[in-house]
Amino acid sequence: MKLFHYQRRDGVENFGDRLNLWLWPQLLPDCFDDDAATVFVGIGTLLNHRLPERLGSAQQAVIFSTGVGYERSLRSMPPGWKIYCVRGPLSAKKLGLPASLALTDGAILLRQRFQPAGQKRVAYAFMPHIHHATFAGEVWQQICREIGFGYIDPRWSVEEVLAAIGQTEVLLAEAMHGAIAAEALRVPWLPVQTSARILPLKWQDWCASIRVPFRPIVLPPVLPQYPPVAQGLRSGLRAGRYWLRCGAQSPQGLLELARQGKQGSITPENRTLIIAQQLLKAQHTQPILGRADWLETLEDRLCTALDQFQQDRIRGQTESA
Repeated sequence: MKLFHYQRRDGVENFGDRLNLWLWPQLLPDCFDDDAATVFVGIGTLLNHRLPERLGSAQQAVIFSTGVGYERSLRSMPPGWKIYCVRGPLSAKKLGLPASLALTDGAILLRQRFQPAGQKRVAYAFMPHIHHATFAGEVWQQICREIGFGYIDPRWSVEEVLAAIGQTEVLLAEAMHGAIAAEALRVPWLPVQTSARILPLKWQDWCASIRVPFRPIVLPPVLPQYPPVAQGLRSGLRAGRYWLRCGAQSPQGLLELARQGKQGSITPENRTLIIAQQLLKAQHTQPILGRADWLETLEDRLCTALDQFQQDRIRGQTESA
């Protein structure tokens, strides 16, 4: 059975995707090889119309804790797919699956293979989305240095990211799997959004699974480093709605950007200063941490589903019913 993980077109490795290569071989030793006839699909927002194509010649697929969100929805489950669980209730609903299959993101199981060591080193740290780390990582590092925040890059190795999160008192996460890792390690966290490119659905799906609200801190994009969201009317409307949310959450910051733009005095330095000021305000927001007993329940249910997969694999019954 081959282990699948999403690979970006630019070749940049992302923490959430790389977790598959780090976690599943530890939890499922002697399970994976290069036989692509059967593929294990785990962590990621992967359940969409592109997945059958990405699985290539695979005749069977095991779906474990994966989520919906990007691209178009699957109209039906391909033959040979067996779903053991999905990320949350929104994934189950969109796919027409029983609510009992909506557990949580499998990355929660990392707590079984990693324990933070040492004392907390930073009060607050920021972890951007992989797209924004790629295009504006140096700017975000500069902002974090100026305000005394730690910076966690989703392009780091899994061990580096987990160690950095474990040494943080509160994580501001634009990378959803940064937040999931923080939840698993019992580090309080806050969701952050810095452009219209961030997909709320996947966050809402996972947050619903752990029974916490999704109320992101919305910041102005880092321009001109961030590229346009996309072309077309829908993307323009999405970007417009995003700026309205920025204005609702940070009216003074947005008014200052508008004032500088009108006067022709806005510079990258001025913009990053305003973003830094808005990021600092996160210190006055109550961080999130789901209930420990519910997290343990979800962990137990994931382990039960994993045991069922192992039993089915041994019996050769991983194909769909």
